[in-house]
Amino acid sequence: MTCDFFSFAAPGVRTLQPYQPGKPESELRREYGLDDIVKLASNENPLGPSPQALTAVRGALTDLARYPDGNGFELKTALAAKLEVSMAALTLGNGSNDVLELIARAFLTPEHEAIFSEHAFAVYPLVTQAIGATARIAKAHAPDHVMPHGHDPAALLALINDRTRLMFIANPNNPTGTWLRSAELRNLLEAIPESVIVVVDEAYFEYVGAEADCPNALHWLDHFPNLIVTRTFSKAYGLAGLRVGYAVSHPQVADLLNRVRQPFNVNSLALVAAVAALEDVSHLERSRTVNRVGMQQLQDACRQWDLTWLPSVGNFLCVDVGRPGREVFVKLLQRGVIARPVDNYGLPRYLRISIGAEAENARLIEAMHDVLRG
Repeated sequence: MTCDFFSFAAPGVRTLQPYQPGKPESELRREYGLDDIVKLASNENPLGPSPQALTAVRGALTDLARYPDGNGFELKTALAAKLEVSMAALTLGNGSNDVLELIARAFLTPEHEAIFSEHAFAVYPLVTQAIGATARIAKAHAPDHVMPHGHDPAALLALINDRTRLMFIANPNNPTGTWLRSAELRNLLEAIPESVIVVVDEAYFEYVGAEADCPNALHWLDHFPNLIVTRTFSKAYGLAGLRVGYAVSHPQVADLLNRVRQPFNVNSLALVAAVAALEDVSHLERSRTVNRVGMQQLQDACRQWDLTWLPSVGNFLCVDVGRPGREVFVKLLQRGVIARPVDNYGLPRYLRISIGAEAENARLIEAMHDVLRG
C-alpha cells in the first residue's frame, strides 16, 4: 500500500515551497561545462573570512570529537563586550535564519498572525507558514517613491490587529537594499503595541555607512522590550559556510528563545571563528572598503547602460534590467556569471547582484554588456 505522506504533514508544511538559494558554482559547472565562474548571487564577502578566523578554525580541528559549548559562553562574552549588552540578552543561532525560526516557534501559533512587507526576505513567510500562522503582507512603497519598493511604515501599521504577534522588518532589506531611516523606524516602533514582537533583521548592518541614516536598533532595546534585533556573521564577516548568527533582546525574550533552541545548534568551528572575526577589526574595514568601491563600480556601469537600480546600503544592488530578469540571469550563466533573479520576490524585471572583488565585478560588467548589446 502506498501512503499519502502529504496528508500526514502539518497543514502549513503541505503547501510550503522550500527556500531557493543562489545557484552554486558546482551546478553551473555540471550544466554548462564551465570552469571560470564568478558567483555574485548570495551576498557573500569576496574577501572571505578573516585570517584570524581561519587560524582559530585550524586550531579547533583536533577537538571535533567533542560537542561544542552549548551555551556559546566565549562568543556571548565577546558579543556582549562589543555590543555593550548583557549576555542574558543573547541567543545564538545556526545562522540568523535559525534565530528567525526560533522566534516564530516561540511566539507564533495557528491562531496568530505575522506581518512583513512586500518584497521582504523569503524566510519570513517560510517560518510563518511552517508554524501554521497567518502571514499578512504590507504593500511596499511605489516604484516612484524615494525608497522604491521599500517598507511602508503606514502599511505595516495598518495590518496590526488582535491576532498580530510578530512583525518582521529587514533593515536594510534583502533583496531590495532599501532601508527605513532612523526617525521612520523609531516612529514605527513607538506606534506598535507592546503585545507585538518586532524583529529588526540587521543582517547587513556592518556594511551600512553613517551617511545613510540607517539606525542601529540595538540602541533602542531598553526603550522597547518587545524588540528583537538579529544579526549574522555570514555577510561582512565572511563566515557564511559556518552558519552562525545571533539575536539581542530583552532577557525574558532571550530565555524563551533559548528554551526552543536545539542543543549545540552552533558548531565548535563556528564559535571560535566568530570570536576571532569580531577581534579582526582591520579585516572588517577592508571588507567595507571593497564593498564601497565595488558598489560604485557597478553603479557607474549601470549609468552607462541607462539602467536604474534600487537604493542600497547592503553589499548588493538590485538592478532593473529592462526586461525579464530571469532571461538575463540565464544569459549571464552561459557566460560563467551567477547573479540572482528576484521574480519570486515580486520583482520580475530585476536582478540582484552581489558586490564582488574588483575583477569579479569587471567580469559581471563585461558579461552584462554582451547580454544587453544582444
